[in-house]
Amino acid sequence: MARARGNRRARPAEERVRYAVVGLGHIAQVAVLPAFRHAERNSELVGLVSGSPRKRSALQRKYEVPHAVDYDQYEDLLGSGDVDAVYIALPNDLHYEYTMRALDLGVHVLCEKPLALSVGECQDMIDAARERDVKLMTAYRLHYDEATLDAIKLVKSGRIGEPRFFSGQLTMPVTDEENIRLQQERGGGPIWDLGIYCINAARAVFRDEPIAVQGMDAAARDQRFREVPEMTFGLLRFPGERLAMFGCSFGSADTSVYQIVGTEGALRVDPAFEYAEGLVHHLTLDGRSLRRRYPKRDQFGAELLDFSDCIVEDRQPEPSGVEGLADVRVIRALIQAAEEGRAITLPPFRRFRRPEPEQEIRLPPVRKPREIDVRSPSG
Repeated sequence: MARARGNRRARPAEERVRYAVVGLGHIAQVAVLPAFRHAERNSELVGLVSGSPRKRSALQRKYEVPHAVDYDQYEDLLGSGDVDAVYIALPNDLHYEYTMRALDLGVHVLCEKPLALSVGECQDMIDAARERDVKLMTAYRLHYDEATLDAIKLVKSGRIGEPRFFSGQLTMPVTDEENIRLQQERGGGPIWDLGIYCINAARAVFRDEPIAVQGMDAAARDQRFREVPEMTFGLLRFPGERLAMFGCSFGSADTSVYQIVGTEGALRVDPAFEYAEGLVHHLTLDGRSLRRRYPKRDQFGAELLDFSDCIVEDRQPEPSGVEGLADVRVIRALIQAAEEGRAITLPPFRRFRRPEPEQEIRLPPVRKPREIDVRSPSG
């Protein structure tokens, strides 16, 4: 193991933050790697980490990356002094290990959601970042998206009155029995990959944290769902007698929608959680429906730009590691509620920062590149 070097020096504002992308699966190839072109003001791709020699070689050539290594060379790369930050794009069960190994070496971490698979692991990551004085950010790309932030702004403005309940659903068919999303030990199950979006959106629009949850799982008689539920539905109680409900499924057709209903109107966002297409608002007030389309944006480039600014300017990111923990605590409670068939009360949890309209970053979309040895998330 390479030895920890302690805190990295503060980077001058004119220098770009140097990143290694860890994991070269679907999301890395179609979204993260192309996003560096839009983030070149302050971000530079200098390293790739993958267990596939073919991916490493092809993508190193394509993006002209100086370093491309196997996983057993991960700490050597990070300890070389050539990398300032990593983007963790690994399967869910590896987020904790590879984040902690980077933090131990004083390297900043931008980690895909879920941040980890337990509250304890999330807290370890947050504590390690604080102790090393490095930045930890959870990759909630929609916190920079115009449609999402406009929904928050609209609810805060009072146009739909007092927000009373939230409903959402995010579903997709996962057809391959070998897909890691169907493997329990890999952090599989629809709530980790899909339900987390609905939970995060409900917390964002209500500007609060749930105080109790109820969950229910279901599965068809299908060998795909031997280890994880086909679908999970959740009910969240928020302070102020407000409710949120959502459904997520790996056995249903594609859907991506949420709705906030207030005392004077309602806002439906459909599609709501996508990065490969534009999002659409459907606002209903006084019996009239208004529709607003938002063009497709590069949400991943926005993440990189802001995280690099946080590193250079020495400020904490929003979404932080604590934001990642906030969703994981709800997911773990929902899983417990479904297993035990009862409502679970959550302890108090305070959040001092939430996504704000000022965080919006507009970037043009990236072109979908040709993928190398990867299958789609639903494959």
